[in-house]
Amino acid sequence: MMFVRLLLLFTIVPVVELYILIKAGQAIGTMNTVALVILTGIVGASFAKSQGAQIISKIRTQLSQGQLPGRDLLQGAMILAGGILLVTPGFITDLVGLSLLFPLTRKLYTDLTLDYFKKKFETGQWKYSVYSNYRWPGDNEPGDSSDNNDEDDPDVYQADYEEIDKQ
Repeated sequence: MMFVRLLLLFTIVPVVELYILIKAGQAIGTMNTVALVILTGIVGASFAKSQGAQIISKIRTQLSQGQLPGRDLLQGAMILAGGILLVTPGFITDLVGLSLLFPLTRKLYTDLTLDYFKKKFETGQWKYSVYSNYRWPGDNEPGDSSDNNDEDDPDVYQADYEEIDKQ
């Protein structure tokens, strides 16, 4: 089902975009249409850059305070998608891209996306698995007798040294 949706998205959207670009070219002229497409790309890229810098700053602040920046990471992904859509030629993609860059509409999209995933998790329609080989310092494998291993202690520094006689 997802394949069919993506196939329709990647075939219908470009055809509609092309149709609108041709109609715009007939209405305002070819060069004006090309200039408008280039202008939206430049303005969109700079707007995406400024919005991206703000969200990266928020993410860094949250991480430094020991918080998980889940909502802001999602907003960062939306800013990236909005920037890509604005650089893509076409008026529909520009409108969707701009809506992803404006904080008010981006918040709406973020809330809708989080609600969607929350419902999928709660109903069991979407499952995930976590695979990790990470071990916390001090965790020992069953049967491991090295309970006092200095390598896992962050206050113990191991070093090789050589004494030099001062003469």
